[in-house]
Amino acid sequence: MTVGAQASQEPVDVVDEGDRVLATVTRGEVRARNLRHRCVFVLVRRSDGRILVQQRSPAKDVWPRAWDVGVGGVVVSGEGWDEAARRELAEEVGIAGVPLRFVRSGRYDDAEVSEVARVYEVDWDGPITFNDGEVVAAAWLTPTELAVRLTEETFCPDMLALTADLLR
Repeated sequence: MTVGAQASQEPVDVVDEGDRVLATVTRGEVRARNLRHRCVFVLVRRSDGRILVQQRSPAKDVWPRAWDVGVGGVVVSGEGWDEAARRELAEEVGIAGVPLRFVRSGRYDDAEVSEVARVYEVDWDGPITFNDGEVVAAAWLTPTELAVRLTEETFCPDMLALTADLLR
């Protein structure tokens, strides 16, 4: 996705708790009204056990500058789950052509977002690149280093809630 005004015009499906499509609106409307929508999250792991964490751009529409324990984002209307996960990996950190492992589905709701999500994992020992401006920094952390960082920095709460048991 593109950060900013163009992203706010993307069509996004509004879904119920059972993931049934109720309507299609712009991403901007989803954010303004905190409508439930689909998201994908991808944990990226190195063969040495380190986990990729990335810092979001200050231009993001929710949780700007926060750190995240994976790559992910909003599923565009008509897009498949796996397709969205592969797109987010390529756009945000330049990872392409790797097999996705589906981990789980879940829901997350707070005052800022309401999501039906799917979580994936990938293994990646190659380089990462910031292709679309959504990510401004990244680090490969051991689970112990990540536990410390979680106490020192602001992290996106949705992915943490859906993956906490996978980060140990």
